[in-house]
Amino acid sequence: MNIYKSINKVLTPKKTIITIGTFDGVHLGHKSILDKLKKGTEKGRYESVVLTFFPHPRMVLNQDSSIKLLNTIDEKTILLENFGIDTLIIHPFDAAFSNLTAEDFVKDILVDQLNIQKIIIGYDHRFGKNRTADINDLIAFGEKYGFEVAQIGAKEIDEIAISSTKIRKALLGGDIKLTNLYLGYSYFISGKVVEGKKIGRTIGFPTANIELSETYKLLPKNGVYIVSSKINDTLFYGMMNIGNNPTIGDNEQSIEVHFFELNQDIYNHNLQISILKHIREEQKFNSIEELKSQLENDKALSIAFIKTII
Repeated sequence: MNIYKSINKVLTPKKTIITIGTFDGVHLGHKSILDKLKKGTEKGRYESVVLTFFPHPRMVLNQDSSIKLLNTIDEKTILLENFGIDTLIIHPFDAAFSNLTAEDFVKDILVDQLNIQKIIIGYDHRFGKNRTADINDLIAFGEKYGFEVAQIGAKEIDEIAISSTKIRKALLGGDIKLTNLYLGYSYFISGKVVEGKKIGRTIGFPTANIELSETYKLLPKNGVYIVSSKINDTLFYGMMNIGNNPTIGDNEQSIEVHFFELNQDIYNHNLQISILKHIREEQKFNSIEELKSQLENDKALSIAFIKTII
């Protein structure tokens, strides 16, 4: 997959079939669009192009620095590459870009820069300055500049019944089963293993403390989860706590993973951790011994679950 960090750097001699969107989560709803995109380029006459933006438009237009996303831009790139897309463009979204008129966007970017043959887009797509143009305007531009508009209708979108908003709601509620069902894969987080307080190892549960690669990544609610991660080409399972460690008296939120049967130094390793199941809420225990006893129960439950999926 060719990856460009700006529309202006794209070079393609072929006509392109394009879809545009944030594609947060790259979920099963997105899959139907991406499958259509790929199907249109099967014979090699056209190049499949996904145009997405970063930062997220809301971060710029609404100056909303608190927005949380299902994927970091690197995670999204990995997921889109799995679809066999020819070209991914991650264009910087800024005030200047947001002020492009709808026709300037179509002519200067889609037609002149990206050599568009066809665009696949949702019926409710809006674009141009202040998002004033809609699908009808796009169809009119297609007739004027000689490209096809394939509209994904309301009925088809309703039949999919999956959205990034629904997935965020499920994730924040700790409903990992529904989250993963909607995504079509296990939700994952990415980060580096950093030094922690090493309290877990004193009670037989050493943990890898995970520092997220990006602060805008959405986490599930605080609690304990069954997870897996590939470390040095070997898949390890474990349990992860997201929370404030109330028994220990911490205040800052942390992410700690206890991997089963892992006997190697993984400090400074960058890990991708897949979240498989929510076990329980985070709890405050009366003593370290009570915490240890609960962790033993969590481990037994986790191992029993893992045996059902391997």
